[in-house]
Amino acid sequence: MSIPLIDLSKFKISNQVSQKTIVKQIYQACHEIGFMYIQSSVISPEKLEQVFHKSKSFFNLPLSVKQQLAWSDEFSNTGYVGLERERLNPNQPGDLKEAFNIGNQELTNTSLSSLSLAKSPVILAFYHACTELANTVLQAFALALELPIDFFTSRHNQQNHTLRLLHYPPLQTSPKPGQVRAGEHSDYGSLTLLFQDGVRGLEVQTTSGEWIAVPPIPGTVLVNTGDLMQRWTNHIFCSTKHRVMIPNDERVKQSRYSVAFFCHPNNNTEIACLESCSQQRSPIYPPILAGEYLVSRLQATY
Repeated sequence: MSIPLIDLSKFKISNQVSQKTIVKQIYQACHEIGFMYIQSSVISPEKLEQVFHKSKSFFNLPLSVKQQLAWSDEFSNTGYVGLERERLNPNQPGDLKEAFNIGNQELTNTSLSSLSLAKSPVILAFYHACTELANTVLQAFALALELPIDFFTSRHNQQNHTLRLLHYPPLQTSPKPGQVRAGEHSDYGSLTLLFQDGVRGLEVQTTSGEWIAVPPIPGTVLVNTGDLMQRWTNHIFCSTKHRVMIPNDERVKQSRYSVAFFCHPNNNTEIACLESCSQQRSPIYPPILAGEYLVSRLQATY
């Protein structure tokens, strides 16, 4: 099983044959493995480099400064998350990473001066570019599931998304038994856009249970479907477990950086099995509000 590479630019053109081909490729990727590399011109290499530069500058700040911005409200999902505070796999020790979460509220609320990173024009432009790209993928999802093209985008129009800057510091001491950089987990929302640097470590679990490496491919965005999309589609689209492992070579002495954009529906959106996805089997999950599901997952993780 390998992760496909899909040229999303062909989805936007007026050629219906090309668009149908891309929709079919996306359906197959979401159904079989839940991950795909996307080529898109929405986010330029220069824009991405600026975001990574901002991220590195923030994580280079003294811990005392970063802790002043610590995430304290479980309902906001914003702010700084220190080393080992998060356990993506609740059965293992805390993850060897630190993060900074930025939501749409922080980008638009002028009174939140403490989250100065969210006021950066670079971060704001990147957030909007990610939103645009996510909406295009959601349109493709809708067509792949034989729904109106705006079915998903209309349920994500409050931009309840989270931009997450991630830093995996070099290891100075041996990790605890079972400890990794990011524990085995699935993502919570509709879809995730992931941007990696050149330091590897990300692995995805195939349907057979095998873990495969997911190296960064320059000029692409890694896209995966999340839990709410899996619930919506009655497991036609899968939310796949993934993790970030500790290198077993000299890279263990290097920092690893990544940027994730978590696309989440409006909080009051009811996630119930789509009618077209219940024809082959009865609904697996009861309906749930998107906001309630997100809070329940965050409470279990922190």
